[in-house]
Amino acid sequence: MLIPLAFVAFWPTPVDQPVQGVLVSILTSLHRHGIPPWFDYKFVEAVANLALFVPLGLVASLAFPAKRWWQVASFGLLISCCIELGQLLFFHNRFASPLDLVTNTLGAVLGALLAALLVEQLHTWNPPAAEPQSDSQ
Repeated sequence: MLIPLAFVAFWPTPVDQPVQGVLVSILTSLHRHGIPPWFDYKFVEAVANLALFVPLGLVASLAFPAKRWWQVASFGLLISCCIELGQLLFFHNRFASPLDLVTNTLGAVLGALLAALLVEQLHTWNPPAAEPQSDSQ
């Protein structure tokens, strides 16, 4: 799970660079057909960053069930800080962004909340077996 995240985070150039022109063309077409202007390239990038960290929050929550959502969020923030620092220090074609820290952390939070919902749903579907009653009369 961390390997795809590391590839996206530490690729020497932005991973969306090859499709950037196509994405701009699609967004322009969508705007002509009534999609609001706030649905722009920055919005798509922010949603992609958020989605990139949902699996991290989900897996971390399932792997460490005693951790609370805010602890998983802190882990997501820590990973995001490491990524942004790495991009700032080592990649001249990449740039560190405070917005990435926020969206990545929110993605980890959503993953943690999704894990909590899944676990709760599993308990609803498969309630714990009742203790057998003994007939000691």
